[in-house]
Amino acid sequence: MKKDLDVAALGEVLIDFTTAGTSGQNHMLFEANPGGAPCNVLAMLRKLDKHVAFIGKVGKDMFGDFLENTIRSKGILTDGLVKDNCIPTTLAFVHTAADGEREFSFYRNPGADMMLGKEEVDGELIKRSRIFHYGSLSMTHDKNYEATQYAIQVAKDNGCLISFDPNLRLSLWKTPEEARRRILYGMKQCDIMKISEEEVAFVSEQESLEKGVSFIRDNSDIKILFVTLGNKGSIAYYKDEKIYCGGIHQEHVVDTTGAGDTFCGAVLNRILELGTDALAEEDIREMLLFANAAASIVVTRKGALCSMPEPEEIRAATSLIDKVL
Repeated sequence: MKKDLDVAALGEVLIDFTTAGTSGQNHMLFEANPGGAPCNVLAMLRKLDKHVAFIGKVGKDMFGDFLENTIRSKGILTDGLVKDNCIPTTLAFVHTAADGEREFSFYRNPGADMMLGKEEVDGELIKRSRIFHYGSLSMTHDKNYEATQYAIQVAKDNGCLISFDPNLRLSLWKTPEEARRRILYGMKQCDIMKISEEEVAFVSEQESLEKGVSFIRDNSDIKILFVTLGNKGSIAYYKDEKIYCGGIHQEHVVDTTGAGDTFCGAVLNRILELGTDALAEEDIREMLLFANAAASIVVTRKGALCSMPEPEEIRAATSLIDKVL
């Protein structure tokens, strides 16, 4: 089949209700920001002029309609978006601390995204894509786990590069053990993985980052592994190489939601252009530089999906990283 799509992503699209001050009666106000890690990744890729499609499920309600219209307006193909007549769209209330870090309260028991069935996955979109991307929130319950397994198999059968971001949210899992087990499954299926420093420790149960990375690489066939370190930057592990790139310390962090997704979209963009088989060290260093700069911009804005930076903004920000390398 002709590969006329760059990336298809499967998973959650939801409303992030982020704090927005207080009302005249001193009640908390929230702003409805479209979000969901896989869709955030696609939004960054669209900013970089890639052709992308989303596969997932929302409720047949006002929030589901809002999300559908929003992601379509961003140029993300919505042919794979299914609507549930009975289960509402998943909501997340996000409390942001002064340093931009977040606490999540999810309204997802159940939520439409976790009700996506294997039979509802649009396999044709995956077949048409060069990269298939997924996270762990589409594996938290048996039904969406089966759908994810099916999608991964379709991707494997049709020559897609496979990308995985654990995006761990422990409160959404029955037990930490189940989360670890299914994340390990996701890890063993992929060619490309983006993971945070904290998630490395959780998955590997190792105290040091290097021991954790060794565990991941020894137990998978990942071609290129990206570890994000917050504002300290990121590291890529490729073949026998370890390549580090510094980050940017932003003085005014508004919301760190979507920073990792922005990074992921930026590196997938470059992998679409260069592949994974013969990357030079300089290719990877430039990839990290661009992705770190992109992530540093999105944390200065509220929300994620609608806050992705423009390419020229990212290129301008890379000069700031040079000063801290």
